Amino acid sequence: MVQVKNPVGLSRDYIIHPGETLSEIIEDRGMSQKELAVRTGMTEKHISTVIHGQKNISSAFAKKLEYALDIEAVFWMNLQTNYERELLEFEEMNKITTEEINILKYFKEVIEKWAFFGWLDREANPPSMVLDFRKICRMSNLLDIPKIPNAAVYRTQNKNARVNPYVLFAWQRMCEILTENAETAAKVDIEKLRNKIADIKRVMFTRSSQIQHELSEIFSECGIAFKIVPNFTGAPVQGFIKKTVNEKLILCMTLRQKFADIFWFTLFHEIAHILNGDMRHEFTDFDAVSGEIEAKADSMAADFLINPGDYKKFIECKGYKNLNGIKDFAASQNVREYIVQGRLMREAIIDWKARPRYDWA
Repeated sequence: MVQVKNPVGLSRDYIIHPGETLSEIIEDRGMSQKELAVRTGMTEKHISTVIHGQKNISSAFAKKLEYALDIEAVFWMNLQTNYERELLEFEEMNKITTEEINILKYFKEVIEKWAFFGWLDREANPPSMVLDFRKICRMSNLLDIPKIPNAAVYRTQNKNARVNPYVLFAWQRMCEILTENAETAAKVDIEKLRNKIADIKRVMFTRSSQIQHELSEIFSECGIAFKIVPNFTGAPVQGFIKKTVNEKLILCMTLRQKFADIFWFTLFHEIAHILNGDMRHEFTDFDAVSGEIEAKADSMAADFLINPGDYKKFIECKGYKNLNGIKDFAASQNVREYIVQGRLMREAIIDWKARPRYDWA
């Protein structure tokens, strides 16, 4: 066990029982414990045990103190509640195991980003940090995180990526928090989303600093809370979809690889999952996410970006042989040329070369 002080850095002796406050008040008023006993209708022994921290202030006694001292009962009840909360947290900290403390080593990037968001103090001692993570992650013990099933749709960056269940869980929780206050339409409108494909494609022509805002506006109209979020080592995912308790949807993206063409392909891949109703499925094998569902989403994403018939003709006439040909074809598909170049490179039709990256998330 890790023996520590209390959550605010004080010793156990500084967790003040409300009886001490009561003692100070009657002393200031020149009132004896005997007189307080008479005024409250309680025994002197009861008053003494409260003052010496051996008995708590009940709601009934708090009301009697209101009559006797003209200090509202809620004041005494709040003192008692705060004392019990501080005592409970102190006791909780003393129960934290070394094993749970050790989980913090996985959260270095998470701590930096969450401190930036103002969710926790990066300088807090380890036990206090554990309590912060428990509250944010809604877990009574961080060691139990791997037992939570991921009822969501994830897309891995590559088949061999190593997934840390603790970091992945923290990343998902961050997505939930960052989107919980997003204003969206009252319910998810799948047909409206389908009809917004062209509008979403047009966003890639806006300034990169405006992309998240423009996409958020479009998805909001469809009842979807959209956010581009930071990525963490150990959570090799680029997209996240989850139904909320009020039947809306969360759609979060990262810029894990930063390549613009991969971002747009992944975005449309996630849109395909939504249109296909794949939120009912759970993808937990992050070492090799594949199969019919993923293949269908990949195919739909490719077709959303580039018309398959037009692409076939473009390849057959070898329009990719020069940059102008690629630019003209991209314009005909209402996409940026890097979308076409990225696909050509992935299909080994042209050589790999530098392509645009996003650095704004």
